[in-house]
Amino acid sequence: MTDATQTPLILVADDVPANVELLYDQLAMLGYRVSMAVDGPSALAACFDQPPDLCILDVSMPAGELGCDDRATGFEVCRRIKRDPRTARIPVIFVTALNDTTDRVKAIEAGGDDFLTKPHNRQVLSARVRSLLRLKVATDALEQSYRRLRELQKMRDDLMKMIVHDLKTPLTSVLASLEMTLDGDFGPLTGEMRRALGDAEGKAEDLLALIEDLLEVARIEDASLALDLQPIAPRAMLVALADEWAMRLRQEGARVSLDVSDDAPGIIGDAGLLRRVFGNLMQNALTHSGRGVAISLSAHRDTSGGVLCTVADNGPGIPPEYHEVIFHKFERLKHPDTPRVRSSGLGLTFCKMAVEAHGGRIWVQSSEGHGSQFHIALPCVPPHPRAATPLGGGTSPPGGAPAASEMGGGRGG
Repeated sequence: MTDATQTPLILVADDVPANVELLYDQLAMLGYRVSMAVDGPSALAACFDQPPDLCILDVSMPAGELGCDDRATGFEVCRRIKRDPRTARIPVIFVTALNDTTDRVKAIEAGGDDFLTKPHNRQVLSARVRSLLRLKVATDALEQSYRRLRELQKMRDDLMKMIVHDLKTPLTSVLASLEMTLDGDFGPLTGEMRRALGDAEGKAEDLLALIEDLLEVARIEDASLALDLQPIAPRAMLVALADEWAMRLRQEGARVSLDVSDDAPGIIGDAGLLRRVFGNLMQNALTHSGRGVAISLSAHRDTSGGVLCTVADNGPGIPPEYHEVIFHKFERLKHPDTPRVRSSGLGLTFCKMAVEAHGGRIWVQSSEGHGSQFHIALPCVPPHPRAATPLGGGTSPPGGAPAASEMGGGRGG
């Protein structure tokens, strides 16, 4: 790519020497550097040997080994320029004697940025060249900023992974010591000591769960998630989920209802990951809706032939502007009517990544004061399950039917 501080370089490709000379003189008078090509292959070679800031291509010129009609060589050159990431941002102007609408359509489909007919007006050419060069400078600057941002983000994520991984070992030792102390291995405890140590153990377990969430999200982002595929029946899955949360629901004064249609198909998926996905949604419904919330679990045949599962509640709801944001990493809903809870902001991120690993999708329908409905659409069989280090969480559901005991287990964050 030409340095922005240098005089812009423009490639002129035309098999008629008089046309090349005319454009060369006009562009040189405007202060640009000019390189030349007389056919399709030499135009492509020039683009990759010394990438110009802009290309001016004739449509009809010798195709050589490009394997296309000579009358469409310019279109083929443009397509190849736009297809390669090294040259994709180079603006292309077609200059041709043809003035048919079909040719203009072909120019646009090939990725051309502008179109001039012969004989061209020098002032129009100058204006369009200047405009496209300004656009390229702005696009290059944006791309460079985006690349720097990605590099900084990767450095931040790598540092986070290293710190989080290093925290896990000492925290596990702390938990082991607390457990031994509470078990009386170091002597009897007073009631006040037991309460204080129990509270410390609970907070340490919360921290360990956060660390596990961070590590699992990082592994999913690195495509190191393996699906432990097995048949799953939606009804058995949701019944087991309700049983698993029964005690917590009673403690919160909440109630749950089930609605599974007879035509809900079985699916093939990772039962452990799905358990965590639905556990996260149950946890969110309880913690963000206050006491006495009513939760509905349902499963029906999706229009695509898979299964559509829904976790709905009658809580305070989620404003529309947050419907996408809440699935982003570390994002949490901040609303005056929502109970203040401690959250990692990773639960819904995990749900989204796990569901998408099954080839499904998750979304929310909600409005303030009217509750929330989290929908999960899953195919009967994951199209391209990833193979890598197992996580022990869940993605998409499957086809057969695990026993209810297979669906017991942890909660989301």
